[in-house]
Amino acid sequence: MKIAVLIGSIRQGRQSHKIGYYLSQQLNDKHHEVEVLDLATISLPMLEERVGKHPQLPDAALKMSHQLHTADAIILVTPEYHGSFSGVLKNAMDYFSAEFHKKVIGVVGVSAGKFGGINAVQQLSQVVINIGAYCVPTRLLVPEIYGAFNEKQELVNEHTLRSSQKFLDEFEWLASAINGKKMATAS
Repeated sequence: MKIAVLIGSIRQGRQSHKIGYYLSQQLNDKHHEVEVLDLATISLPMLEERVGKHPQLPDAALKMSHQLHTADAIILVTPEYHGSFSGVLKNAMDYFSAEFHKKVIGVVGVSAGKFGGINAVQQLSQVVINIGAYCVPTRLLVPEIYGAFNEKQELVNEHTLRSSQKFLDEFEWLASAINGKKMATAS
């Protein structure tokens, strides 16, 4: 499968990208084609109009549109800011509609505290449903992110290792089932 991992944090000193890159490596190791869309490296301006409606869409939005559209499934990674998901991720998502339609989307939350971004994940999951995508029921919560990875960016927290494996198993299962159904009905 082709999978896009959208990392929704651009803040200095950010930590959530660590789990995004970790998950992408795990999926690569399982022979999936993974493309990381890291909003810290994509110059996506504030939304004026979404894809298909804007007369002169920014190049970054056009490129992201193609990347998301060609993905079979998507993982969204967000830190929790003030009890919600990041504004930069919401801005990016608002550009697109058809790119998410009937796709499997896994949601990952990150926090410095013990709850792993649960509020952000709940709210983001609701947005995923409202954009017509299939939200993976198992969400990945990464608490205490500052201690979850070592200096080599290796995931060392045992609970997060187990949780991320369960999340990836559920993500892959649902994405395979939905994509298999899409291919069967297209034939």
